Amino acid sequence: MNYSRKYLNQNVEVKIDRPLGSLHPRHDLIYPLNYGFVPNTLAPDGEELDAYVLGVFDPIEEFEGKCIAIIHRTNDNDDKLIVTAQNKNYTDEQIIALTEFQERFFKSEIIRKKI
Repeated sequence: MNYSRKYLNQNVEVKIDRPLGSLHPRHDLIYPLNYGFVPNTLAPDGEELDAYVLGVFDPIEEFEGKCIAIIHRTNDNDDKLIVTAQNKNYTDEQIIALTEFQERFFKSEIIRKKI
């Protein structure tokens, strides 16, 4: 998990590969928010580091914002960054509710501090 913590409270660029309203490529799942990855990163699952973009209500192709939290999956090796506009903040409960459409399939915790 330490690979993702360096992004906490940092500005990150997110390339959106699953825009709001899009269908998951392998599962019967529609994305109610923009979801993508941080280019040129590598997570333990062998893919680029994933990110949920909160607070943008239209489909987008890319986004630059602040990483306010990390969803650390305790039964998977695929952390997710929570990225928002600079002046936005969300509680842990709001993050859980907004990402529940996908995260309900995993056990996880919200990380907010670097160690």
